[in-house]
Amino acid sequence: MVARTRARYLAPIALAAAIAGTYIVVHASLSTKHATARSHSVRHLSRSQRKYAQTKSYTVQPGDNLTSIAARTGVPLATLEQLNPGVDPNSLQTGQQLRLRR
Repeated sequence: MVARTRARYLAPIALAAAIAGTYIVVHASLSTKHATARSHSVRHLSRSQRKYAQTKSYTVQPGDNLTSIAARTGVPLATLEQLNPGVDPNSLQTGQQLRLRR
């Protein structure tokens, strides 16, 4: 009878400990993967994206639009829009300078 009473109290505690341990291990694993992905991100860029990885501006070429510029430079479209608030995406001019970085 005593063994049954102990098990009744210890089982939920053991279950909670197992869940907490699993959470900690998974969370640590995901944090490490995310940090590694950020530090090695330049390696996985295309050749044209690497060209623009350190430049602060981009000169608009004929036929460019913000989506193609984002793809070519590796800078997200939302970031381009945020860095260039006065630029109308529907009327880009050849030779116009766009900011890529702060």
